[in-house]
Amino acid sequence: MIEENGVKSQVIEGRNAVMEAFRSGKSIDKVYILDGCQDGPIRSIVREAKKHDTIINFVTKERLGQLSETGKHQGVVAMAAAYDYAEVDDMLELARQKGEDPFLILLDNIEDPHNLGAIIRTANLAGAHGVIIPKRRAVGLTATVARTSAGALNYTPVAKVTNLVKTMEELKEKGLWFVCADMDGDLMYKVNMKGPIGLVIGNEGEGVGRLVKENCDMTASIPMKGDIDSLNASVAAGVLAYEIVRQRLG
Repeated sequence: MIEENGVKSQVIEGRNAVMEAFRSGKSIDKVYILDGCQDGPIRSIVREAKKHDTIINFVTKERLGQLSETGKHQGVVAMAAAYDYAEVDDMLELARQKGEDPFLILLDNIEDPHNLGAIIRTANLAGAHGVIIPKRRAVGLTATVARTSAGALNYTPVAKVTNLVKTMEELKEKGLWFVCADMDGDLMYKVNMKGPIGLVIGNEGEGVGRLVKENCDMTASIPMKGDIDSLNASVAAGVLAYEIVRQRLG
C-alpha cells in the first residue's frame, strides 16, 4: 500500500492476490506481467484483465522489481485505483436529483495526474455532475490525482469508459450536446452552452482527438492575448467550465 498525503493507492502483488482482486470487483487500472511468462496462472490473469478491459503491460524483471514493494511479485503486479469509479448513469441521476440539466466534463488524452486532479476539483466547484475519462492513453485515479483534487474526489463521480466516442453517442441520445475546446473554434462567449452539456477537453500537445472532435456539436475557443499559443489543460477546463456557469446563471 502506497500512501501519499493520506491517500492510499494500492499495489497488489502475486498471482493469487491479483486474481482475487479482479474477482472481487476491485478497480484495477493496470496490470504488469513479466514478459515471456505464459504459464497457466498468468494466462488466467491475462484473461481476467481482458474481461475487465484493464490495460496490460508486459515488462522486464527489472521493471517489476521497481514496482514491487515486497519483492514477491511472482511475475505480476497490479495497480488498483485509489478511488472506485462511478458509472455515467450515476452522473445523470445526480443531475436529476438536483433538478439540473446534466453538465459533464469529458477528458481526452489527459495523462498528467496533476491536471486530472485539478480538473476534478474545478468540476466540483463549477457544479459539474461528473468527469469521464477513457481507459487508454489517460491517467487513472491515482493517489496524486486524489491529492491534487483537494478532496473533490469524495463528491464528484469519475467514470472510466472504453470508448469515449461511443459514450458521447449514447449521451446524445439522452439529450446532451457536446462542446469541444479548440483553438480554432468559435469564441466561447458566442457559443450557446446552456442546457444539457458535455465539455470536452484534450491535452495541451495534441488537443482533442479527431474522432472525438468530429462527434462534438460545437467548438469553443478561449480568447488569448499573450505570446504563447495554448493554456494548460486544467486551466482551459476551468475557463470554459465557468463560462458554462456564467451562461447558466444568466
